[in-house]
Amino acid sequence: MHMRSSEGLVSSPVAGRDRDRAMRGLAPLLAGALSAACAGLPSAAIASPSVAPIVAPPGSAAAASHPPSAASPVAATRQRAQVVRVVDGDTIRVSVDGREATVRYIGIDTPETVDPRGPVECFGREASDQNSRLVAGRGVELEKDVSETDSFGRLLRYVYVGDLMVNEELVRNGYAHAVTYPPDVKYQDRLRALEAEAREKGVGLWAPGACASPTPGPTRTPSASGAVVPTASPARSGCSPAYPTVCIPPPPPDLDCGEIPYRRFQVLAPDPHRFDGDNDGIGCES
Repeated sequence: MHMRSSEGLVSSPVAGRDRDRAMRGLAPLLAGALSAACAGLPSAAIASPSVAPIVAPPGSAAAASHPPSAASPVAATRQRAQVVRVVDGDTIRVSVDGREATVRYIGIDTPETVDPRGPVECFGREASDQNSRLVAGRGVELEKDVSETDSFGRLLRYVYVGDLMVNEELVRNGYAHAVTYPPDVKYQDRLRALEAEAREKGVGLWAPGACASPTPGPTRTPSASGAVVPTASPARSGCSPAYPTVCIPPPPPDLDCGEIPYRRFQVLAPDPHRFDGDNDGIGCES
């Protein structure tokens, strides 16, 4: 039964209750239909955009079971090699990528030992022996700086045994000097700091009395007036003035007696290649 007011038709209370019951009956059917429709959509379409992905913390079991696929930055910069022979304190022969190559350690210099006809420089044998103890017959990793090779075709590298950088270890224990040959200066501050520590501690070639002979100054001869003046030759293009009777280029690279054709030549201070092992003014004596 309906009641009419001045504003139009008004539903009876009975009709209102019937409509409410009908809507409640439709609700489960609508929910089921909506669920079925969503099930056919890609997961990305219904995922909440505000939920961030879960990342396992480093060192956790989950992280260990899903390691990163890319190599670490340190490993990516190194090349594996096998030491075939130790040449001296700062040079080795290695087998790398199926070929043999000579490797010159970057940033350091050890006393001369390679010329069997000449004198071994002070602490040269000890440096060579220590290098052998560190790398002989072992697998190593080679790290390049800027230059690939020196002018003699030797690979210029930092050499590692595990996490130990051999270049640093030799300087740290007083077997090598830290030297700077730009542009290969990546670790030069560290190497210089290690040399300063070795000097302060008095280890290796810095030990009191280890290398007591002073470095000689230039050879001196009397002038026509009787005054003593140093003997020197005019500088020649590309030749170090420390070796006035022969033409040997200044560093870099550092050279050994076995890498030059000259014997028994005059050496003046500061002898950048350290050819004069016994400080008698004569280099690479036979």
